[in-house]
Amino acid sequence: MTMRELRLVGRVAALLAGVVGLAAVPAAAAVAQPAGVGDYVALGDSYSSGVGTGVYDPTSGPCARSPLSYPPLWVVEHHPASFGFVACSGATTADVLASQIPALQPGTDLVTITIGGNDAGFGPVLQTCTAATSDRTCFAAVDAAEAFEVSVLRDRLTRTYTAIRQASPHAQVVVLGYPRLFDLSPTCADPQVPNVARRSKLNEGADVLDGVIQSVSQRFGFYFGDVRGEFANHGVCSVDPWINGPSVPTAVGPYHPNQTGYRNGYLAALDVVTATNAATG
Repeated sequence: MTMRELRLVGRVAALLAGVVGLAAVPAAAAVAQPAGVGDYVALGDSYSSGVGTGVYDPTSGPCARSPLSYPPLWVVEHHPASFGFVACSGATTADVLASQIPALQPGTDLVTITIGGNDAGFGPVLQTCTAATSDRTCFAAVDAAEAFEVSVLRDRLTRTYTAIRQASPHAQVVVLGYPRLFDLSPTCADPQVPNVARRSKLNEGADVLDGVIQSVSQRFGFYFGDVRGEFANHGVCSVDPWINGPSVPTAVGPYHPNQTGYRNGYLAALDVVTATNAATG
């Protein structure tokens, strides 16, 4: 890592020091609190916990929470009064309901979340599209995931968002989506990447997933942070990828944003939403 990244890791690690269970993390008392920045809780799956950065808080265990994911990076920028970081790798909507909602309080001011990808089984779909001997098998797997997203997942998201609103009735809730994973260049340096036709179909699946998440979240008056624009031209197989390809070690996080992706993709999208809300609030 660069010296800048090392200093950032140190700053966030200091902020996260002393976290016990679901307890919120007090911000440094010496830092002036900007108006409107209160108590922040980050929920979600691996795209919120920070899988892909390669730098993880060892106390978070299999949840793989990273100081270089977008929630801690936002905290370093904005210094909320408290910060609860309970996102966990592998989380589904059921996990959020069972294990993460208790972190919310009636006075929570900001909630962020990415959720739905694991419910839809996008990991197994990626595996199918990588190993299948025919494009037809890949397309069928993506089609099945899309059908699940527009039916079953819609109801699961509704239950999850209802629980968030009930637990924190006055919070600003920002639901962030998922990027299209692939650049569609005809060649790719990573030999494990699916062919162009399969990549295009998988990107279509991400669009359907984002569409369902956006439509359900906006019914609750939540803010949808669409990261696809930030990640455009930075997918797997691009010249400047912000997403890890399938050949990186499993411990790092294949098909997850890298450090640049969390900073210039997810953090940038969250900054746009929170800055716009602050300006109009």
